[in-house]
Parts: sequence; C-alpha cells; structure tokens
Amino acid sequence: MADVSTKKTVERKRHSFWVDVFIRLVREKPLGTLGLAITVLLLITAIFAPWIAPFGMNQFHMTDALQGPSAHYWLGTDNLGRDMLSRIIFGARISVIVGLAATSLGTIFSTIIGVASGYFGGTFDLIVQRFVDAVMCFPGLILLMVIMSLVGAGMLQIIIVMGISGGINTSRVIRSAVIGLKENMYIQAAEATGASTIEIFTRHILPNIMPTIIVGFSTYLPGVILTEAALSFLGYGIPPPAASWGGMLSTAGLEYMYLSPWMVVWPGLALSITVYGVNMFGDGLRDILDPRMRGGIGRYGVKVKKVVAKASETSVD
Repeated sequence: MADVSTKKTVERKRHSFWVDVFIRLVREKPLGTLGLAITVLLLITAIFAPWIAPFGMNQFHMTDALQGPSAHYWLGTDNLGRDMLSRIIFGARISVIVGLAATSLGTIFSTIIGVASGYFGGTFDLIVQRFVDAVMCFPGLILLMVIMSLVGAGMLQIIIVMGISGGINTSRVIRSAVIGLKENMYIQAAEATGASTIEIFTRHILPNIMPTIIVGFSTYLPGVILTEAALSFLGYGIPPPAASWGGMLSTAGLEYMYLSPWMVVWPGLALSITVYGVNMFGDGLRDILDPRMRGGIGRYGVKVKKVVAKASETSVD
C-alpha cells in the first residue's frame, strides 16, 4: 500500500509540474501562449487534414485554373486548378512530420554526443569537438544542399540529413550543461559507490539536463520547418506533387506570382505564422524552464516587485 501511495504522489507531482508550467506560461508569457495556440492549431490541422481540407491534395480541375479567392475556392486555385486552401492544409502535415521527426532525431543525436563528450572529457572530448567545429565551419544551407544532391530528394532523406546535421550543431549546448553538472557532489558520490556509466547517465545526468533538452527541442523545431521550406523551394527537399509550402513558393509559384499573387501569398503567410508561433512558444518555454532566464528578481517578477514596494513603504512609515 505504501508503494502505491508513493507512486501516486510521484505521478501527482509530475502532473502538477506541467500544469504549473502551463499556468505560468498563460500568466507571464502572452506571446508564448499565442505561440502555443498556433502550435496546437498546426498539430490539429496536420492530424485531421484529410477531413478538414475541402478537396484532395492533388485534386484538380483545369477549367478552374488560376481562379481568385471565391466562395467555392476560399484561397483561390493554382495553375493546375488545385485548391490552394487544401494544399496549404496538407502542407501543414508535411511541415509537422518533417519538423517533429528531424528535430527528434537531432535531439537524440545531440544528447548522445553532448553527454558523452561533456562527461568523459579529455582526448575523446577534444576529438569530438574538433569534428563538430569542422561541421560548423560550413554554411548550414549549403552543406544541406550538397548532401541532399548526393542522397536525392525525399521526405526520409531530408529528415535524416537535417536531424544528423542539426544534432551535431546543437550538441555544444548539451555538452556545456553536462560539464557544469558532472562536478556536483551527487555525481561524484555515484562514481565512488561504483555506479556504472549508463546508470549515472540515466539516473543522474539526463533528468537534470531534461529542461535544457526540452528547450532545445522547442527552439530548434521552427528552424527545421523553415529549412525544409528553403530546401523544397530550391528543389532539394520534398519533390512534387507533394504539397510542401516551400515547393508551392517555387516553380509555378514564381512563374505565376504576378498573374496570380495568391499562389505565393498564402503559402508564405502560412509558413511565417507557423514559424512565428513555434518560435514564440519555444521562447516562452525557455524563459520558464531555464533558471538562467529568470533574472535577478526571481521566478515571479511582478510579485517580487510588489513585495519589495510594500516593504519599502512599511520601512518609510
């Protein structure tokens, strides 16, 4: 019975932690709350795209080509008579799949590299960091274009390439957190008691750098979405006829942009709103979870200011 009650207490504490994070996000970060709403809307749109979209992703009617926004086609049609609203909705699904998959792969990769490099140090850390320096010397988009030209365009290829390259570039953050953590007494005590390296990683290091990992995931995600759009725009990302927002901005979008400006306005607007929303949500989450971002006035700045003001009034009286 005691074990059951202890387990319920731990689950309640975990639940209350995330509830507290959500409450603080709503109270203290209005832009972060707006970003959360945009992110949730993006996820819902991606999951239920076949039921939300009024037409199929590539369903076309050549007689309705280049039609402007109307009651039948809310956002107009493209040069093949495909509904722009439907393609933008299906494009959200591609952005979510690529963004979450590549960011998850990059987070796992950066965590492995950063934890191992920061914990072991020495020659191993020197060799790994020189390799990371070599990768970071190349312009990110140029390097991705070269690799994608070698492996070929496709969703799986772009997920793997962006995940691995992004994981290498962001491993420095995890490494810094581990270096500052491994000198703590409980890490040294675990080593002195003969705990294995895997046990130290899983029970002592990973739980304590989890806020850093979560923040890194939320701030890296919008960059992945934007990079996928850039690669698709340049012809190295998701090949047609998939409804990628970046692909919709290139080829036919560039050719007909003066005749039918809605072909580039709506995909660009959807991409901008998505990246802005996810960025704001990531920034708000970072300010809440990262103790270094709380500033000198504590976690609840407004409350602390009020307490200080009351104390000063009391001392004056």
